[in-house]
Amino acid sequence: MIHHLTGKLIEKQPTHVVVECAGVGYFLNISLNTFSAIPDQENLRILTYLQVREDAHILFGFYSEAEREIFKLLISVSGVGTSTARTMLSSMTPAQIRDAIVSENVPAIQAVKGIGAKTAQRLILDLRDKVLKVYDLDEVSPESGNTNKDEALSALEVLGFARKAAEKTVDTVLRQDPALSVEGIIKSALKNL
Repeated sequence: MIHHLTGKLIEKQPTHVVVECAGVGYFLNISLNTFSAIPDQENLRILTYLQVREDAHILFGFYSEAEREIFKLLISVSGVGTSTARTMLSSMTPAQIRDAIVSENVPAIQAVKGIGAKTAQRLILDLRDKVLKVYDLDEVSPESGNTNKDEALSALEVLGFARKAAEKTVDTVLRQDPALSVEGIIKSALKNL
């Protein structure tokens, strides 16, 4: 396997780069994340993944180790090929993909073009435990450590709502929109309590 290439950046496009190493030009398929991260300088070091098929050997390039690891995890899932994985990495950062899998956020994964509900659920089912293990995350509720969630729960308790009911509602609200502010969480929760 080719681990990485260090050479001269010859061409940079949103879907690919060409890196020349010792007189040989390597064509690497990349995601938009990598495209954004690659500096427009002449010398470049890029991590790679080589896919060997019957009809072709295809080289993929990654600017970060995190992106390459997520890519390899994604293509390990039945029904998810390299083009789907690359599309996901063009739509979301590796951290967003990791967090969506760990928090079982099906809508976030489904938002990626070409991924339906079944594929999103399969990704979560197949990869959740692997992601928890690889990133050394705790097996806890998806939003644990979320200070916005904790603050919203405290506020709802002060308003007189039972902790268990409030937590269930807040979890539902955060599954729909994990990026909500404390105020947004409280407002949405109050509509559903």
